[in-house]
Amino acid sequence: MTAVAEPTSAAAPTGRRPIPARVIGLVVAAAVLVVVAVASVMVGAKEIPVGTVFDAFLNFDPTNNDHLFVRLERMPRTVIGLLAGAALGLAGTIMQALARNPLADPGILGVNAGAALFIVVGINFFSLTALTGYVWFGFIGAALASALVYGVSSLGREGATPIKLALAGAAANAAFVSLTTGVLLTSTDAFEQFRFWQVGSLAGRNWDVVTSVLPFIVVGILIAMFSGGLLNTLTLGDDMAKALGQNVARARVVSGVAVVLLCGAATAAVGPIAFVGLAVPQVARMITGPDNRWLLPYSLLLAPILVVGADVVGRVIARPGEVQVGILTAAIGAPIFIALVRGRKVAQL
Repeated sequence: MTAVAEPTSAAAPTGRRPIPARVIGLVVAAAVLVVVAVASVMVGAKEIPVGTVFDAFLNFDPTNNDHLFVRLERMPRTVIGLLAGAALGLAGTIMQALARNPLADPGILGVNAGAALFIVVGINFFSLTALTGYVWFGFIGAALASALVYGVSSLGREGATPIKLALAGAAANAAFVSLTTGVLLTSTDAFEQFRFWQVGSLAGRNWDVVTSVLPFIVVGILIAMFSGGLLNTLTLGDDMAKALGQNVARARVVSGVAVVLLCGAATAAVGPIAFVGLAVPQVARMITGPDNRWLLPYSLLLAPILVVGADVVGRVIARPGEVQVGILTAAIGAPIFIALVRGRKVAQL
């Protein structure tokens, strides 16, 4: 009698490893970002046929007003939205890791207030009226505010602890806001110019603005994307980071430089857009967990989806006018963030 082989219940291994879910998520996020960017070029307060939009790229006619509008208005607006969104998302992620506080963002740590103060100074004392002129003042203000907050919080043997960062940021923010209000009360012209920047908007941003901030944002993105490992050790605490061989001071300086470049350039170019740097890292952390090596690329993609998507919505819900992107991100981000906090604890670092 011959023995009959028992059928095996498990399938034979094929030798292929499944694609990690986080990689699939990045691909999906990248695809959504492409769709949103295309929609930003195609859709606007001014109705332009889809065929005309394609012709503006394939058969550009400099005498066609619609072609000029697409190339000189919608394209730079979309690009600056992508750049600013990515910069704010990455800056928020890094700030939360540095401060070991999931509620840290550019507004809380005084960066937006520093940029606002210097923009008011540029408008009032140097008679700057064009965005390409006072964008540099905003960048310098954001950079100096970041340096001041970090410098003050670094005093003492224990260095820049999360509590000291938060306190220094709150104090700097209050001081900058008071100085800004004092200047605005003495100058009606400065107030009129400043209020358009303060609301946070992509409207009116041309290629000059893009080229002004592009080098800073690109360098900041490169530094941020290679700092995931540094941030992972910093979130463990300074003592543990030192025990693992990490140079804490150098890691904080490198990460701080990335924040200055990203947040300073983005805030100066488009104004203080709320909730992007605060809510996006929270959403990314719910997908990826606390590993900053994954958090950073997710924030790089999810944040511009929010910014550019909100800008598209703002252009179509109030035709022939538009709702500024800073208002939309606050309206979208605040309920989402509240729902996240109420539904579960804020994702831990």
